[in-house]
Amino acid sequence: MGESETIPPDLRIRARGARSNAAGRYEATETRYEPDGWAQAVGGQALTTHVTEEMARRIITYNRSPDLPFDRSINPYRGCEHGCIYCFARPTHAWLGLSPGLDFETRLVARPNAADLLDAELRHPRYVPQPMAIGTNTDPYQPIERDREIMRACLTVLQRFRHPVAIVTKGTLIERDLDILTDMAAQGLVRVGISVTSLDADLARKLEPRAPSPARRLATIRALRGAGVPVRIMTSPVIPGLTDHEIEALLGAAREAGADAASWIMLRLPLEVAPLFKDWLQEHYPDRVNRVMNRVREMHGGKDYEADWGRRMRGSGVYARLIARRFEAAAARLGLNRDQPELRTDLFDRPFERGDQMSLFG
Repeated sequence: MGESETIPPDLRIRARGARSNAAGRYEATETRYEPDGWAQAVGGQALTTHVTEEMARRIITYNRSPDLPFDRSINPYRGCEHGCIYCFARPTHAWLGLSPGLDFETRLVARPNAADLLDAELRHPRYVPQPMAIGTNTDPYQPIERDREIMRACLTVLQRFRHPVAIVTKGTLIERDLDILTDMAAQGLVRVGISVTSLDADLARKLEPRAPSPARRLATIRALRGAGVPVRIMTSPVIPGLTDHEIEALLGAAREAGADAASWIMLRLPLEVAPLFKDWLQEHYPDRVNRVMNRVREMHGGKDYEADWGRRMRGSGVYARLIARRFEAAAARLGLNRDQPELRTDLFDRPFERGDQMSLFG
């Protein structure tokens, strides 16, 4: 289904990544818009962001994936207004009966009870602390966090429990929480990954239309390091034929900004992300469609994506090995080929709460 069948002609789409809104894979029907002429008569209707609230029943999600360096995570929001066209989390919106296309970046879900749930789950007598990952699905510092402050509330809980946390973000709003992060960093309880896909501001604006500029994200790395917070640069994703030539420059800029480690992930195109990304390429870089997609398929056995553990993050084959070696060489030269410090779990302590039974010997 083309854009004209899912997007009304009188709808003005500004600063969005996707250009279509096809129904998710679980839907039996497609929605078609039939303009009545009124919006067009007044110059069109702008596509705005809508936020609904979900009172979640649990907030900590556990995983057993051998590809991931964490076994638990929390997500304050569903969907992400940054609108990154390549976002591997887009297909999760289909679980909500929404489109992984424009719905993912315009119909967001906030979880206002996330901090209360987190507090309750950390208090469970059988809970054993391990680093909590935040930002591994959708960005906790996307624009709506400025007003909602759900991420800050969750951080406050983790700080009180002295619970370790690893944060991934593109959002410069993380600087607002330096008071909490500085305190946690001094105790070995936090580390941050800042994702920078390209140093080209024009390309970044097309790829990630509502994320901060590359220069602004580098400034965030500098601010975090200045506050004593461990920060790694995440050159993610590396996009064949589009951003792969920037690996060395990205790592150099990040090192200059103060990053103390680096990581990378190859472009991933699961499920609905593949057609969305190909449509985006056709619109913005039509001369590179074949070059980019041929490289992608070369790394995934002729397919747009392989979900197999061990290959989904990096791909396989000659090109994938070449990218890995370039990254390793540049990281070693810049002193970024190191792991971030292990986060402490031995400080974890359930804070006393009014009404708790105090120990006779405590």
